[in-house]
Amino acid sequence: MGEWILPTLSQVLSFMQGMSRPSLSVASRQLQAEHQWTGAVAALEALLETVDKSESGLVLSGPFPILSHSSLLQRFNVWAFAADPSLQAIASFFQLPPSSETPTVSLETSLTLPLLPSDPISAEHFCLVLTSKFSLVMVLGEDVDRQPGFWFSFDPAEVLQAWQVLRLRVVMLSQEQMQKLDTIVEAFPPVTPHFSTVSHFSQILLSYLPPIEAPRLLHAPIPLRDPKHESEPRSLDVELLTAIAHEVRTPLTTIRTLTRLLMKRKDMSADALKRLKVIDRECSDQIDRFGIIFRAVELETSETKDFSLTATCLNQVLSHSIPRWQQQASDRGLVLNIVLPEGLPAVVSDPIMLDQALTSLIERSARSLPSGSKIQVEVSLAGDQLKLQVETQPDESYSTHQPLLQSLGEMLTFQPETGVLSLNLTATKNIFQALGGKLTVKERSVHHGEVFTLFLPLQGKSHDRFGQKFFI
Repeated sequence: MGEWILPTLSQVLSFMQGMSRPSLSVASRQLQAEHQWTGAVAALEALLETVDKSESGLVLSGPFPILSHSSLLQRFNVWAFAADPSLQAIASFFQLPPSSETPTVSLETSLTLPLLPSDPISAEHFCLVLTSKFSLVMVLGEDVDRQPGFWFSFDPAEVLQAWQVLRLRVVMLSQEQMQKLDTIVEAFPPVTPHFSTVSHFSQILLSYLPPIEAPRLLHAPIPLRDPKHESEPRSLDVELLTAIAHEVRTPLTTIRTLTRLLMKRKDMSADALKRLKVIDRECSDQIDRFGIIFRAVELETSETKDFSLTATCLNQVLSHSIPRWQQQASDRGLVLNIVLPEGLPAVVSDPIMLDQALTSLIERSARSLPSGSKIQVEVSLAGDQLKLQVETQPDESYSTHQPLLQSLGEMLTFQPETGVLSLNLTATKNIFQALGGKLTVKERSVHHGEVFTLFLPLQGKSHDRFGQKFFI
């Protein structure tokens, strides 16, 4: 791969800020940076909402428009940088020697600023904001040592430096837009913000980060694997999965973001909105699937073999999950029966990861069932634990044929008939163990399906809130 002449935003900010990075695996750094980027985007939109409604500003981002609220899109000048494959022929003039990177799909909008396909800045997620009250630059990318990270700055000098990096790209490829952008930048020069602005932004960003690692609340931790005995093939397997999970989730997140922007338009027909909702749901399902794979990889590469466990309201987790489970079952022509107590006690787990892991388990149960089959989910009390049981009941006409499951490495299974890629049983058990629980599987005859049983520790003595069952 050739060396790119122009710097990227992450290289500039990481060099100017000179912050040392914690000793984490590449997978952990990437996951941490993505969490920070997600929180920063939410914090930025909240911050822009506080700007006086009569004021405007400039928002430059890549590789897609970062704002989603229609009110902000109407008030601010929003431009997105995106790679343009048609410019591949001149890319060699800016590299030593030519690059062999694959072009990124161009965004066809009137507010798009083109980038050369092999420009490394097209692989970054970045945003530069100029208003009369504050200026901000933030970026998710890699430093000069190719280590993933997230950086942001309200420092006018650093924001100006970032603008110069982006301006070079505009000068090269969009000179017809240069005067307009320069005029806007002159109207909103980088300024030092009030301390409350930075504080407000940081508080919102932090609220989106995972909780700080806390001591496990179980009687004794159960080790998953001894990292000293990891073999080289497993290391290669983990690195490959890390790359796949990241490369798949990034474009899907872009597609989902653009889809949601389209859904906010008032001129969308009912039929178009229906199709966009399907796209949004499919993207979300795939993002969650690869998210759980990414977290499984993190478990393999991290010295800490569990998540941050805390009191978790199972009512909230299930109320969020059940509609999605029912939709997934309906799409496959399955019947989903769920039996719950009237009052669910708090359990000891990680609420976000428990939601994703349970959804993955339901999907695993459903993927090989023919139309007309049933899935029974029942929650009950088992001593000082909560018992969640998922039982598959194949349709009576189900033949002895079962879809082929192929093993991919030591963590994944692949179903050629459907193209579904998911964690294998061992990795699934490890995920639930890291969440404070224990998963058992009972495989029965072909016509009688299988039974997954999950045990989760109760928080305190809340089990006395269990009442009579009702059915969903």
